[in-house]
Amino acid sequence: MTDEPPHRSPAGTTAAVLLTVAAVMVTGVVTLATVRSHTPSPLERTDADVVADALPRLEFVREALHEGAGTAMQELFPEGYFFTHALYGLTWLSVAQRDPDLQDRALREARWSLKRLYSPEGTGPFSSVAVPAYGVFHAGWSAWLRGQIVAVAGGPEQAPEEMAALDAAAEEIAEAFEASLAHGTPYLTSYPGQAWPVDNVVAMAALRLRDHLAGEDRYAALFRLWMTEVRARLDPATGLIPHRVDPVTGHPVEGARGTSQTLLLRFLFEIDPEWAAADYTVFRELFASEHAMLPGVREYPRGNRSPGDVDSGPLIFGLSASASTVALAGSILAQDTATADALTGFAEATGMAVEWRGKRRYLGGVLPVGDAFLMWALTTVPTVPDRIPAAPTTTVSPWWRVPWYALTLLPIAALWWIVLVRWRSLRPPRPVPERSDP
Repeated sequence: MTDEPPHRSPAGTTAAVLLTVAAVMVTGVVTLATVRSHTPSPLERTDADVVADALPRLEFVREALHEGAGTAMQELFPEGYFFTHALYGLTWLSVAQRDPDLQDRALREARWSLKRLYSPEGTGPFSSVAVPAYGVFHAGWSAWLRGQIVAVAGGPEQAPEEMAALDAAAEEIAEAFEASLAHGTPYLTSYPGQAWPVDNVVAMAALRLRDHLAGEDRYAALFRLWMTEVRARLDPATGLIPHRVDPVTGHPVEGARGTSQTLLLRFLFEIDPEWAAADYTVFRELFASEHAMLPGVREYPRGNRSPGDVDSGPLIFGLSASASTVALAGSILAQDTATADALTGFAEATGMAVEWRGKRRYLGGVLPVGDAFLMWALTTVPTVPDRIPAAPTTTVSPWWRVPWYALTLLPIAALWWIVLVRWRSLRPPRPVPERSDP
């Protein structure tokens, strides 16, 4: 009787196939993330490259907004609706500054965004009786967006109605600041009884933009007084503009934090580039990641282990995803190539972006406001200053990717070894040769 050859177990074969498929997928994902970690920053790209990179991002956010993403983001973040629309419009305007051929579409989309900011959904979270109207957060950002529209349109002569609206908004903001300074604080409130310096910096940048567009120095005296009073109320621990202040006195209630510093620095460059460059250097020293393989931004200064909150979101090793994203804008304006390169590569490596049918989304598109912040930061262009100070000494290691290589390659090698062992175990045993009697 002839012995039948041994057969592989169907269950064992299926398990080996599934393990192989999993190994292929993991290898593909890790390889893609590794390649993306070398994505050049906007400082190392041409305008055409930056625009080509931004357009698929804009298409995703546009579609998401028309499908109600603004309302969904508002349920997660206090200004989710506002930010998603405002940053969408501002990104289009930055793109148009890099590619004038896109001017008409950029203006159309930005005007649509501005209109949405004054819709019931856009003004709903804010007080209608505040001064300026809806509080300094809404007033500052909407005025900045309106000013950028005038700039991209070609100036006041090309957009007279929008310039007139900007003049009115700027005058309302300026009068509110003058009254506030007279009462002992340089900071206006965003919500009743709550004042955040970052929102005030945006509003002041909007006034600076208005003067720039008009070719005037109408608010020069206000700028000087405001900056003097702000410098008298800095965070004593860091010497930076604080995160939150007393709405009556303007004195710090909460020290400098990453989420507000990254945002206000982007606008401080428009008001006073020298001040911004000095603060940017201090900020990089105090808030740079302590982990070589994680070139992000800390939410709190080094040594402070406070937990995250609604402003920062969850913290990983003390790092804030939102601050790390927005910090790109400041690094671009500061011409800090090393930091911009690391933050760009880190965002691309961890964001798991997928581009499909001309739309590029991160983390599966579940947080369009995050996509909006990233595309706005990546397309940053200065509006007011004629000269940008020299870049600060870098605090980012050029070898930050090396630990990632080790942490990814070793598990992948182990996974493929398991696959090999699994397949070898399914091989039929070698037949033992029969021994004949002598």
